[in-house]
Amino acid sequence: MINPRSPWSRRALAATSLLALLAGPAGAADGVTQDRLLNADKEEGNWIHHHKNFAGHRYSTLTQINKDTVKNLKVAWTLQLGGIEPGGIWSHGGLEGTPIVENGMMYVTDGWGSLYKIDTRGGTGRLVWKMDPKTDKEWAGAVACCGVNNRGAALWGDLVVTHTLDGRLVATNKETGQVAWQRQVADPDKGETITGAPLIVKDMAISGVGGAEYGIRGWIAATDLKSEKEVWRTFTIPGKGEPGSETWKGPNNAAVSGGGSTWVTGTFDPATDTIVWGVGNPGPDWDNAYRPGDNLYTDSTLGLEAATGKIKWHFQHTPNDPYDYDSVSENLLVDVGGRKLAIEADRNGFGYAVDRTNGQFVWATPFVKKVTWTKGINPDTGKPFEYDPNKDVQRYIAANTPSAENKTADFCPGNMGGKNWPPTAYNPTLQLWYIPVIESCNRVTHEEMTTASLKPREFFTGGGPTNPFRITGSVTAIDVKTGKVAGKHETQFPLLGGMLATPDLVFTGEPSGGVMALDAKSLDKLWEFRTGGGVNAPPMTFTVDGKQYLAILVGLGGAWDKWFIDSTPELKNIQPGSTLYVFAL
Repeated sequence: MINPRSPWSRRALAATSLLALLAGPAGAADGVTQDRLLNADKEEGNWIHHHKNFAGHRYSTLTQINKDTVKNLKVAWTLQLGGIEPGGIWSHGGLEGTPIVENGMMYVTDGWGSLYKIDTRGGTGRLVWKMDPKTDKEWAGAVACCGVNNRGAALWGDLVVTHTLDGRLVATNKETGQVAWQRQVADPDKGETITGAPLIVKDMAISGVGGAEYGIRGWIAATDLKSEKEVWRTFTIPGKGEPGSETWKGPNNAAVSGGGSTWVTGTFDPATDTIVWGVGNPGPDWDNAYRPGDNLYTDSTLGLEAATGKIKWHFQHTPNDPYDYDSVSENLLVDVGGRKLAIEADRNGFGYAVDRTNGQFVWATPFVKKVTWTKGINPDTGKPFEYDPNKDVQRYIAANTPSAENKTADFCPGNMGGKNWPPTAYNPTLQLWYIPVIESCNRVTHEEMTTASLKPREFFTGGGPTNPFRITGSVTAIDVKTGKVAGKHETQFPLLGGMLATPDLVFTGEPSGGVMALDAKSLDKLWEFRTGGGVNAPPMTFTVDGKQYLAILVGLGGAWDKWFIDSTPELKNIQPGSTLYVFAL
């Protein structure tokens, strides 16, 4: 159902698709089935999942570009996109998406959710069509906490499935660019938005939601792509009487506004029929006394039954979080030493491994250089050493925790996290896990919240950050056999775009505009190209006509240049942009 505030019908939206003039037929592709999605890694030259495969590895077996040849990598072609228009509280949009490629046809989105089909054959990029969903920029942009963002598309049958910032799921015919159907999934009237790419599981599109900073009640929802109707919706904040509701205490009925947004695309384990998804921070962010208790299922990894959305297991990283350390990051599914693990790089600065069959803790290790909010993670429980299950309000290391007694607190990592949304990558042969790191500290001033503070579409955060400290970054590799850091490549700026792994290389980009390749073992830099724009998106790789290409979207958006730019003043000179770069040997 279309939100009545949105003035376009299905027919009107379809008419907005811009069909480019074609020199020849675009080339029909096979329908994308569940079987193809299950066996995506067998299609070496394609990239048909957001995270490359259901396990989230972002690993390609392609080897034409390798540590011996990467020095010869050059720009093959570029294509200018759109989507940098202002809206709401934002001066411009940005690019955070991962391109999808099937048989030489690429599908990318811009920050406002426009979808582009690009023919990559013949060594160049040619726009086939553009679908503009006419997102309500002012309405959605006013409650987009952290930027005008869209992280990409998914393929199912003959459709390309995307989200819009104003909360719609849109299914577009991949041959014609015409919208087949759409439905409203999230409600920006409540402060809900959608920025993540859909996850396609068993003919369902799985959607997450943003908006914890506006006091929403988070959820994960499944839409049947055949009937176009909702199959299930699982709230990440339990209702009264449901398991976990006892972890929301006090007189404020805090669970109603508890946050727990789910705005990063999850993963799927077909062997156990389990969707694995991360859950964000509780609300208000920095006034944890407003919401006594552990605040399940915020700051948690969830295992969900795919058919019903029922929560099978959970693991919580930072109970009663006072730092805005959400656990929304993707979980990579890896098999190591006979154990089936889900690994997640948490914003609290620790990488975690849990048993993905039951959620039991296995190991945790810090992947940032500096942690000041806790002395460490208890190896027996997986909880911070300072966590006291007998206390309803956690202070962890009190001097570094914002509270009514400690109005201003410095803590590391900062509230952007040791890692934010940019995805990690995993090399299954080397069993190394690569994390795009934000090496940071910041200062938060606490503000006491009341029930009167909670108003629809207004920030409900319990304070706010300032950034008097320099912020840098790194690529950090963790050996998943041992759970220990195996290497670290320092960078001048925080890594805001994500990782790609190949057999002997790791690729990433920097907000200053550099795209680089590192040796997968040593993390030595082997190649770099300066794009002239800020990189806020992860790289991917594909083949067409027998040739391997590297692709990345370039256009700095997100929250950095609005909330955190003082910690990286050189980035003030990076101008908004919207460009697809494609490299080849």
